[in-house]
Amino acid sequence: MIRFFLLLLVFFIFSNRINAQDNYRVTADKLRVRATSDQKSKVITTLSQNEKIMVLDASNAKFYKVKLKNGEGWVSKDFLEKVAPAAPASPAPNQTNTPAAATNTAQATSANADLYRVTADDLRVREKADPKSKIVGYLPKDENVAVIDSSSASFFKIKVTNGEGWVSKEFLVRISPVKTAPEKTTVEASVPQTKTDYTAIIFIVVVALILFTILYFSLKYASSNKFIIGFSVVVILVVGYLCYITFVQQKVVTGSFASSEDVQYKTFDFKSKDSVTVSDAYNDSTFTSKYVIDGDMIKLYDQQNTIMLLIRDEKTLIGEGFTRGTFAKK
Repeated sequence: MIRFFLLLLVFFIFSNRINAQDNYRVTADKLRVRATSDQKSKVITTLSQNEKIMVLDASNAKFYKVKLKNGEGWVSKDFLEKVAPAAPASPAPNQTNTPAAATNTAQATSANADLYRVTADDLRVREKADPKSKIVGYLPKDENVAVIDSSSASFFKIKVTNGEGWVSKEFLVRISPVKTAPEKTTVEASVPQTKTDYTAIIFIVVVALILFTILYFSLKYASSNKFIIGFSVVVILVVGYLCYITFVQQKVVTGSFASSEDVQYKTFDFKSKDSVTVSDAYNDSTFTSKYVIDGDMIKLYDQQNTIMLLIRDEKTLIGEGFTRGTFAKK
């Protein structure tokens, strides 16, 4: 009898070990692999985007232990996406009615809430509309959820069978009352949108009219006084130039900017006209994003965050919001 229980225990441990060894895909541009589950430990190698690796230990809250070609290491779990194994053919999602989906649908109908479908493999449900708040659960792919609050710019408040929580709106597709094609929810948020502002143009036109009026009266009433005419022309040129560089000339940012403060985003490397590489100290990774310049403000997106930087001068950027800090050009 004792031998039988020992065999059951060994089988249980072995089955858990097999389940832990799942295949994952790297989502970051370049993911650092460290010697231990400490973000300050030695970097032993890096993994490229879309590279597939095997997870050996998923018990840590922030890091996964992975198997490498020449050993083992630890990586941030935020930049790994589970690769689902090939499954047998099943009925279309619209024809499959699981108890959880049916319950969610009934709740959405009763509360007059909008119904959405999950597009990510394991979508994190957080306690608050904050990317750093506590994770209270996960939603599987193709799960139907009722959105009860869509006022946040980046998160939706959802209602599921066992409560409520917040999820990233980028991984939900609306299926009621009108089904939207899944393709239209792709990289819409990767490039910030800006509205055309005609305030500067109107101001320039008003200033130009005032300057030409001054020049007209100077020529008309002080035609014999060359000093007044010359002074008026100089004033007009100086004011016109200042208006041009302030309101008309488009801001350009180049080079690498870094902060010595304890902030999440440590460096911003502006490599081209609309592309920037960002170093994320909290998640120990780097990513590349598109950006736009709206007046004196640079806007770009992380996966769930909007990053805003104020251009103070050519060598200094000021972080706004949770990116608060001063970034100096290297």
